[in-house]
Amino acid sequence: MPKGSPPRPKRAQGLPDRETLIAFLRESGEAEKADIARAFGLKGEDRRALRHMLKALQDEGALGKRGRRGFSEAGALPPVGVADVVDRDVDGDLYVRLAKGGDDIPPVRLAPGKGEAVAGAPALGDRLLVRFERRDDGSFEAKIIKRLSGGATKILGVVRKYRGEIRIEPVDRKSRDSLVITGPAGELKDGDLVLASASEADRKYGPKRGKVLEVLGREDDPRAASMLAIHAHGIPVGFSEAAEAEAAAAKEPTLAGREDLRDIPFITIDPVDARDHDDAVYAEPDEAGGWTVWVAIADVAAYVRAGTALDTEAREKGNSTYFPDRVEPMLPEVLSAGLCSLRQGENRACLAVRMSFDKSGRKTGHKFVRGLMRSAAKLSYQQVQAAHDGAPDDATGPLIERVLTPLWAAYAAMLKGRETRSPLNIASIERRVQFGADGKIAAITVREQLASMQLIEEMMIQANVAAAETLEQKRSPLIYRVHDTPSLEKLQNLADFLFTVGLPWSKGEPSTTARFNRLLDQTRGGPHAEIVNEVVLRTQMQAHYNSDNIGHFGLNLSRYAHFTSPIRRYADLIVHRALIRALDLGHDGLAEAEIPKLKDTAERITFAERRSMAAERDATDRYVALFLSDRVGAEFAGRVTGVTRFGLFVKLSETGADGLVPVSSLGDEYFVHDDRAHALIGERSGVRYPLGMECSVKLVEATPLTGGLLFEMLSDPLPRDPKAPPPRLAVRRREDKPFRGGSRGRR
Repeated sequence: MPKGSPPRPKRAQGLPDRETLIAFLRESGEAEKADIARAFGLKGEDRRALRHMLKALQDEGALGKRGRRGFSEAGALPPVGVADVVDRDVDGDLYVRLAKGGDDIPPVRLAPGKGEAVAGAPALGDRLLVRFERRDDGSFEAKIIKRLSGGATKILGVVRKYRGEIRIEPVDRKSRDSLVITGPAGELKDGDLVLASASEADRKYGPKRGKVLEVLGREDDPRAASMLAIHAHGIPVGFSEAAEAEAAAAKEPTLAGREDLRDIPFITIDPVDARDHDDAVYAEPDEAGGWTVWVAIADVAAYVRAGTALDTEAREKGNSTYFPDRVEPMLPEVLSAGLCSLRQGENRACLAVRMSFDKSGRKTGHKFVRGLMRSAAKLSYQQVQAAHDGAPDDATGPLIERVLTPLWAAYAAMLKGRETRSPLNIASIERRVQFGADGKIAAITVREQLASMQLIEEMMIQANVAAAETLEQKRSPLIYRVHDTPSLEKLQNLADFLFTVGLPWSKGEPSTTARFNRLLDQTRGGPHAEIVNEVVLRTQMQAHYNSDNIGHFGLNLSRYAHFTSPIRRYADLIVHRALIRALDLGHDGLAEAEIPKLKDTAERITFAERRSMAAERDATDRYVALFLSDRVGAEFAGRVTGVTRFGLFVKLSETGADGLVPVSSLGDEYFVHDDRAHALIGERSGVRYPLGMECSVKLVEATPLTGGLLFEMLSDPLPRDPKAPPPRLAVRRREDKPFRGGSRGRR
């Protein structure tokens, strides 16, 4: 017996009767024969009699078997076990079944609670480690301890009925395996989008078998693309009753503990379709010829406290996820679009920073305050830009002299400081899916880039810098937004590519943002501008969150933290709490219990951010494929943006859509990938399809279900380059075969 364990009650020694043995197993949960014999002091003939008793009880169904030797009361559950989520009732409650239990173990209701929130909301098909507890009425309920990897394989797919058989075709373009549905099919229809689980039984031949867990909708539903992306990437959806109740209980802010900022005419400037407004700005000249710039941010920390259900679920989500047709918010709408949104004409709690800039755009000081503000106007980027260009409307006209003109003048000074700092100046091209009144896609456009957007961006960057500086000065722990310098391998690939288009890149020269910007300026407006911009972007490392600071290479800043979007990013909420604690602005600052978890939190929200980016990209790809599906056979202008062993990726000029030209469709000659020249090169003739080549393609296939586009190359390859070094052709391996995978081969 372990040291410190309470003494076990003494049992009557000798062979137990039927009821006593079952009562013992009920109390123990499960036990092996040796444990039972030891508990009752059995030896010799009594042990053999126990073996016969156990077999008899099993035969009559009174006992269940656990593993090779363990026994338990029929229908009983172990104290802790691995279980699969197998069902959901009409109220939305989930039910689990012991993963290795017998048929005598019925499904058990999964109790909601703190454990579930910590682990993340489970879904059908998940595998969990749970604690089984007996309730007063004798039934069991399961309480989640943690989610486990390696559970039953879940497949997101579409129902296809063929010759009396029901199959699930996966929507994951990387998957080639369909699933045959066994058991009752219910009301499944051809074209239903479903979540299914594959059987764990090994099948050496034929398709895998499984069952449908949940019907998600229809493949022809206009919202199907975002639904597929949500389920495919595991984006947490909705909020628990506890979180919704906490949000609903939030109260209007007062001046208690706050500075009154309501006389400052802050304005919000956002996209036309923005539903939440977490930042507001104001600027005015100072006496020294410089500028005072205010940035006020929604005080989300006042409503989302550490340790609450709201906080737990916001940390799990990490950020809001934005799809072309919907948003999956980090916070419930009553907060994100209500009390935490800086609505025009309404009192709102804020955490604001007052920054001073000299006339050359250098920040000379800043101060954070916790305040109460009232937005003077809700404006769009387009409105602010039009007013600046001399076309004000009814909303911007009255604000030009006092608000808008000083904002633009302050930005002009800040722009000088930005140019001195020389952050990376990569052009960002973002596709925008526009829907008509009928819910169908009306157009795919490139989101316009306006100076008003850059105005807000620069003011937010400076507010973020001020937050990081303040917290470092106060020696406060925080989560940084960091961005590492490009790796040597990435720089080597960049140099190899630039050589192919006649641009020098010295490998010995240090990698700086100014150097990248000179390259971009050198090519801007020329034939290689678009692809050089793309390759420079690919050369960069991914920004992420970290509790240790390595600086931000892209912005050319030594310290940087996210402060300006706490409605939609959990990192910003942590920074707000750290500022409240460090500056003694209230009792709802960063809790002691949060500090040891900052490293883990940074890793979690970095993962969540990348999960959301992948889901958003997948949804957009599917909408674009749907938009182009009725234009199969049409010809498009584009550019080669990727070169691989199995084909060319081409980006269309009209929509920015990406698709694949399989290497097997390029002609009779065998084309081999030269990784140094970034080209597919004819093995016999030396003709080539290089990265960046402008071309014409025909759309052969558009698959909305996977977001895949398949093209046929119409342009002739470029001739052999006599000045190029001998091609470094990849060795042709036995398994190198012409690619015939259609849209499934897409990145």
